[in-house]
Parts: sequence; C-alpha cells; structure tokens
Amino acid sequence: MTKDQSHPHDSSKNNSDPSQEMDLTYPKRTIRIGLALTILGYLLFLLGARPSLFNLDRSRVIGFVQISVFLVGLGIITIGSYLTLNALWPEGNKTIAADIGSRLISTGYVICVFTAMADIFGLGSHPLPEVYFGPLQAQGMMIGMATIGIGFLLLIRYKRPELHKKKDMDKQLSKNAEENKGETLEHINLNPVGTTHPPQ
Repeated sequence: MTKDQSHPHDSSKNNSDPSQEMDLTYPKRTIRIGLALTILGYLLFLLGARPSLFNLDRSRVIGFVQISVFLVGLGIITIGSYLTLNALWPEGNKTIAADIGSRLISTGYVICVFTAMADIFGLGSHPLPEVYFGPLQAQGMMIGMATIGIGFLLLIRYKRPELHKKKDMDKQLSKNAEENKGETLEHINLNPVGTTHPPQ
C-alpha cells in the first residue's frame, strides 16, 4: 500500500459527524466559573448560618443580617451549580426532565426566600424590628432546599456521551459499508466480466 492510498476506515474516522464532536465538548470556562461561585456561596452560607465558625457570633438568635447573608449565599450556590450542570448539556438538546429541574431550582429558592423573610414581608408572627429565624421558618427552608436538590437531580446528565458517540459512529460505519456494497454490486451488474463494449 502506497503513502497516497488510505484505509477506508481512516477516512470514515476523519469524516465523522461534527455534531458528535460538539457533544463531547464542554465550555470549561463556564464550568470553572460555576464551581467557583458554588464554593463562594457555600462560604457565605456558612457565614450566615454558623457565624461562630468564623468567630463572628454576636447574638443568641439568628436575626435579619444572618438571614440575609445565608440567603445570598444560597442564591450564589444555586446559580453556580446551575451554570455547572447546565454547561454539560448540548445547546438546545435538554430533556424535559432537565427543563423541569431548572424550574424546580428557581421555585425552591423562592420558597426559601419567602419563608426565611416571612417576618419582613409581614407573613410571620414577629413584627419588625423583632425579626429572627424560628422553627417554622427552618422547616420552610428545609422544604425549599429539598426542592432545589430535586431540581439538581433532574438537571444532571446521566448518560455518558462517549458511549453515545461510539454507538453513533458504529451506525455510521455500518451505513457507509452497506452503501459501498450496494454501489459495488450495481457496478458489477452493469459491467459483467468478459463483456466488451462495441467500438464507437
């Protein structure tokens, strides 16, 4: 075999579908930003929920400032995690479950905000300025965070793209082989062995 000649399997590998290559290409910058935001949000959440870990505990109850800080931290965690998981999906190819998960994430955060800030919105049992985080608000936060967690579980891409790509490549190779076989048989039928063409 000369250098100019190439194996048919090599040409099929070079002429693979570009959409399959894009299926394995993830925006690394977006994923890194999302992970960094998630870590930053977790630190802010700890600062608001457990300021004693940072030697900043000044009150026996969780007041308005701490509620605001851990809600901001939870929001940053939600945004960072959403950016990271959403980057694993190809553009426009998200499943229905993933779309439902995205909406559950936002719904869960809204539940957390309204339950934690119930006294601020006039829905709680403590009027201003006596605002603190009570047991009912803690239960509402648990429900909201559980809703966010379910949304993230639905947003995860469970199928491995490498296996999906390999299956598509096998189908493409078999299809090309059948087409080449059909063209060869058609050429043999049109030009049988031993026949000569009449002179022009």
